[in-house]
Amino acid sequence: MKKHGRTDANQSEIVGFLRAIPGVSVISLADVGGGVPDLLIGHRGTNFLFELKDPDKPLSKRKLTKAQKDFHALWRGHVEVAETFGEILLAIRSD
Repeated sequence: MKKHGRTDANQSEIVGFLRAIPGVSVISLADVGGGVPDLLIGHRGTNFLFELKDPDKPLSKRKLTKAQKDFHALWRGHVEVAETFGEILLAIRSD
């Protein structure tokens, strides 16, 4: 397992936007590794896991790794991939 995860270029901006929303909590899980998604977000009593991908990278660089695919397949809670703050906001507000 890796010691320190890489964060996508859009992560800090997205985290900042999320933390500005009253009632939303967010923590980075990027250092966990093992396919665990980048962000854990809490909203209205529900937890969401999001794997962030950078929309400025080529499609080939935005694919899930094998470890990420395995995690998504085995996880029994909410987990999804997002590239933008808007995608995350839509997901957490539609719950």
